[in-house]
Amino acid sequence: MKNISRQHVLYITLLILAGESVFILPFVLARVFRATVLEVFQINNTELGLCFSVYGIVAFFSYLFGGPLADRFPPRKLMGTALLLTALGGLVYANSPSLKTLTILYGFWGFTTIFLFWSAMIKATRVWGGSENQGKAFGFLDGGRGLVGALFGLLGVFVFSLFVSDIQITSKEQIKAFHYVIYVSSALVALIGIIVFFFLKVDEEAETTTLDKITFKNIKTVLKLPAVWLLMIIIICAYVGYKITDIFSLYANDVMLYNEVDAAKTGTFLLFIRPVVGVVIGFLADRSRASIYLCVGFILSIFGAILFSSGIVNEGTDILFFLSIIITAVGVYAARVLYFAVMEEGNIPLALTGTAVGIISFMGYTPEIFAGPAIGYFLDASPGKEGHQGVFWMLAIFSAVGFVASFIFYRISKKAASF
Repeated sequence: MKNISRQHVLYITLLILAGESVFILPFVLARVFRATVLEVFQINNTELGLCFSVYGIVAFFSYLFGGPLADRFPPRKLMGTALLLTALGGLVYANSPSLKTLTILYGFWGFTTIFLFWSAMIKATRVWGGSENQGKAFGFLDGGRGLVGALFGLLGVFVFSLFVSDIQITSKEQIKAFHYVIYVSSALVALIGIIVFFFLKVDEEAETTTLDKITFKNIKTVLKLPAVWLLMIIIICAYVGYKITDIFSLYANDVMLYNEVDAAKTGTFLLFIRPVVGVVIGFLADRSRASIYLCVGFILSIFGAILFSSGIVNEGTDILFFLSIIITAVGVYAARVLYFAVMEEGNIPLALTGTAVGIISFMGYTPEIFAGPAIGYFLDASPGKEGHQGVFWMLAIFSAVGFVASFIFYRISKKAASF
């Protein structure tokens, strides 16, 4: 029992490390250093949104075709390869590429992080959780990923601060410092990829869920499930919220008038909320129905969005600013933790998890395509506070739709369980 326990701990630890590390280069650095990224690459919010959109277009198809792949091959091979290829992209990122090259790089990352990685990670997590601990499994995964992201953010801020002056940060210092942040991050991502490839051992139960071949019959079986269609809507709405958390550090810079380092610290503070929410919500979900807490998450997102969109969070209201961040982040992260944890509640077969995740994600993660440009449009069309208000009104609307879909999911799954 002791050996099995250690194996399970190692397994979820590697899943957590891999699960966040693969997104450090394309997303976490841009979230923590948003203002710096715009300056270093000489782009605006709309152009950065275009890069995210290209990533989303490639990911859109990668979800669909990568899903069945996860039902056919072991997670460690798919995930380890994905991490190594993603890290190689960091070498291009660290050379201040042109906007054209940057968009191509984001397309490449869309393939490496999704086609080879995403469904494999979700299926491996579901297997680890078994039939009774899905909340804990996905809570540990997302909470742990949040902690890894926060630690990467802290490391990034530390490395960045080593190469800039305390008084006035020059453009040359800013570029050099951010390049070092990218190099350090890329090296760590590659190292984690190697460890995952060799040591993420699949247990016997996981091996029994690997299919001999990929068939269209499996896809048809998944498409007949009501939970699959509702999860598409739920994930669309939840992921819009997650994408909007990217702008909190920029809000600190534009509206609260924090400097670049303090704005980056704000983004890192946000990352530390995620692991706490993940673990707490995961345990609560296993004591009740996970879909109930999905509803609660969207309600909190609506309330937090209204606080920001109302315009009352201004320079000098630091306590209100951080309180609003906490409310919004708890809601967004709660929904993010649970939208795959309810697959068991929705009676989605374990052996078809990869296929189901691929199909659900195909539509569910379309915010990768439209959210970036939409956010960029609001911010650039109305610079400053007014642009940020528009973004948070968008969050309020999507959160309301997500709440309705989650409530319907709860009612349907509860009814099915009673028979």
